[in-house]
Amino acid sequence: MKLVTAVLAPERLDAVAAALGEAEVFRMTVTECRGVFRGPGGPELAPKVRLEIAVNENFVKPTVDAITRAGQLSAEEASGFGKIFLTELLDVVRIRTGERGPDAI
Repeated sequence: MKLVTAVLAPERLDAVAAALGEAEVFRMTVTECRGVFRGPGGPELAPKVRLEIAVNENFVKPTVDAITRAGQLSAEEASGFGKIFLTELLDVVRIRTGERGPDAI
């Protein structure tokens, strides 16, 4: 199991959500945040969204591919395309049922 965390431009959220749906990835948490980038006058803050998606191993590549494909901006729009982080999940517990592990995802 992995936790896929992506930080990207807010204007790409709808396209990324649609691409994830095509990859049959429907559950995610979306948080508004800010990212720091180096602007002409020094560090600047830009609005971003953070996606957190817990997936079983067979969904890691389709999830990353969907985010990468749909999350890109044109060079004129981009102050930073964002990042994708992959983290091992030791366990997952579904609160409602008590299921654990891959079945809880």
